[in-house]
Amino acid sequence: MRTSNHLIGLVNFLTFLLSIPILGGGIWLSSRANTTDCLRFLQWPLIVIGISIMVVSLAGFAGSCYRNKFLMRLYLFVMIFVIAALIGFIIFAYAVTDKGTGRVVLNRAYLDYYLEDYSGWLKDRVADDGYWAKISSCIRDSGACRKIGRSFNGIPETADMFFLRRLNPIESGCCKPPTECGYAYVNETVWTPGGGLVGANPDCTAWNNDQTFLCYQCSSCKAGILGSLKKSWRKVSVINIVVLIILVIFYVIAYAAYRNVKRIDNDEPAGEARMTKSHPSHFQL
Repeated sequence: MRTSNHLIGLVNFLTFLLSIPILGGGIWLSSRANTTDCLRFLQWPLIVIGISIMVVSLAGFAGSCYRNKFLMRLYLFVMIFVIAALIGFIIFAYAVTDKGTGRVVLNRAYLDYYLEDYSGWLKDRVADDGYWAKISSCIRDSGACRKIGRSFNGIPETADMFFLRRLNPIESGCCKPPTECGYAYVNETVWTPGGGLVGANPDCTAWNNDQTFLCYQCSSCKAGILGSLKKSWRKVSVINIVVLIILVIFYVIAYAAYRNVKRIDNDEPAGEARMTKSHPSHFQL
């Protein structure tokens, strides 16, 4: 029985350790929400799941150390719902970021982003005018476009050098006009109409060289946010899938060990009764 208790305690401790990457992923998404992705509500389910696993694991660890069956049962019962919640979050993360990617542009290393390439709940959320006002303000305040500038020995980079850069989705979608608009490069965030011609894309007329406007009201900027979210969520989801598999294995081990403890406890009273019956007391009043 002591071995089974030790095994349950070890599994709970390892489960506690597994909660750290889940919680860390939620905190990382939170930091991204405050600096680049600018969607501040998506990380909270993951943070709640990570904290829940941490608390429940501590309860199970205490139960195994002090042979408290209630805490052991509580761990096994609650972990079912926590694992289900983690599965639900992973499915949700992949479902809302399933479609959409950047388009390859001729003679450019970076991709261009188009809102029509995305679909579903997350696109509708980001494209909503009321919600986009908050997101665009966040992007502007984060200084994402201010950081895009480069110089070499005090000399700004040329157009050819800029075209070879691998911009992230927000830099490509929000800090420059779409390539099809035909704007001529002046610097990273200043562009002029090339030969007086501007493409038919509505984003072409939405572009403004004023550094407080740029392409923050462009559909390409909204697509850039969706592209950035997809990259962030996919990175975290890969970690969560690995953690989930290990978590399920640990849960099965903990459940088997608990069943073993329960069986031994049930056998002990029966064994004591048989010993009493086979060795009756010789002293009777």
